[in-house]
Amino acid sequence: MVLRFRDINVDNLSRNDISYVVAGQTFHTDNSNIARDSVLTAGFDVSKTGAHSVTMACISANQAITSVASLIATNEIDCGIGCGVDTLSDPPIRVTRALRRWLLDMNKVKGNSKRIGMLFKLRPSMAFGFEAPPIAEFTTNETMGQSCDRVTKAFNVSREEQDKFGVRSHEMADKAQKAGLLSDVAPMLVPKVGLVDKDNGIRLTTYEKIAQLKPAFTKTGTATASNSSYLTDGASATVLMSEAKAKKLGLKPQIVIKDYTYAAIDPKEHLLLGPAHATTKLLKKNNLTLRDIDVFEVHEAFSGQVLANLKAMDSEEYSQTKIGTKKLGLIPMEKLNTWGGSVSLGHPFGATGSRLVNMASNRLLASGGKYALITACAGGAMGHSMILENCS
Repeated sequence: MVLRFRDINVDNLSRNDISYVVAGQTFHTDNSNIARDSVLTAGFDVSKTGAHSVTMACISANQAITSVASLIATNEIDCGIGCGVDTLSDPPIRVTRALRRWLLDMNKVKGNSKRIGMLFKLRPSMAFGFEAPPIAEFTTNETMGQSCDRVTKAFNVSREEQDKFGVRSHEMADKAQKAGLLSDVAPMLVPKVGLVDKDNGIRLTTYEKIAQLKPAFTKTGTATASNSSYLTDGASATVLMSEAKAKKLGLKPQIVIKDYTYAAIDPKEHLLLGPAHATTKLLKKNNLTLRDIDVFEVHEAFSGQVLANLKAMDSEEYSQTKIGTKKLGLIPMEKLNTWGGSVSLGHPFGATGSRLVNMASNRLLASGGKYALITACAGGAMGHSMILENCS
C-alpha cells in the first residue's frame, strides 16, 4: 500500500518544494514506512524529501499534521505534507500464532526428509485459523462500540438523539455535496469499480426507518450501524508551509494553525471523552470561549460519542471533577459539522484527521469566520483539538 499523490493543487507549488512528508496509518500492511515509500514512488526529490509514518489510532493524521507544523516552527523545514491513509476493505489478516511458529521452524529445517516430517506436524486448526486485526482496546478488551454504549448511558444520551444526529449527518453531507462544497475530493480510477470522484457513502434516510435497527455492539445498547461511522478506504493530505515560504512563492496565506493540543484520559472510565478534555484545555489556554469559534468539526466516530462529549463540555459537575475547570457550555448545532461528518463520509482511521482539517479550513473560508475548532477522539483514550485562524 502507498499513498498515490496526485498533482499538488496549490498555485506555484511543485513537488520540489516539499521538504518532508509525515503520514498516519493504523493498519500496517507491507510498508514499514508508508510515508517514505509514497515519496519514493510519487515523483518527489528522493534525495531531499524525507518522510516518516505515525500511528495514533483515529488521530494518526492529526499527529502527522502537527508533526509537520512542529518541523516548520523549529525551522527544520519550510514546507511539508501531513497526510494519512487506510484501506479497511482489505486489512492485514494474520495467521494463527501456532502456524507462524510452524512456518518459522519449517524455514530452519534442512533436507527433504525433515521437511516431510514437518508437514505431518501441520494441523487443520493451524492451517485454516486466522486472526483479524484487533478492534478491542488493549487495556480494557472493550470495543469502541461498547465504550460508546457505556458513555451514552452515563450521559443520558437517548437512542432517539443518536438516530436523529445520524440522519442529520447524511442530510448535511448530501446538501454540501449537491452545492459543490465537497470539491476537494480528488478523482480516482479504482479497479473493478470505475471512477470515484465523490464521497459515495452518503445515504439519505429517515429517523423512522433507522429507529428499527437493532443495537450493533451490546444487546441493550443504543449505537447502531446507522448512527455510527462506517469503515471505508480513504486517503487525505494537507499541505503546510511557513509564512516566509508562502510569500516566496507569491501565495497569500489563508488559514494558519493557531494552536493545538492532545489529551489523555483513563480508558477504564470513559474511552471516548478525549475531545471534551482537549477542547477545554485548548480554549482555556488561548483565552477563548465557544462563542469565539465560528466553525466546529467534531469527528463522528459515533453519533452518541459526539453528543456525550457535547454534554460533558456543558456539565459543570463533569468539568469540575474530571477536567478541573468550569464548564465550556454547549456547542451550537448550527456551527457543528454542517457539511457532514464521519457518520456520512466514512472513517478511514489513518486519514480522517486530515479530512477534518481540510473541511474545517474550507468551511471557515466559506463562512468568513475567524476561528475553526477541530476535535477528535481516538483509541487508547486519547483526544486532539486544534484551532485554525482565518487570515485571508
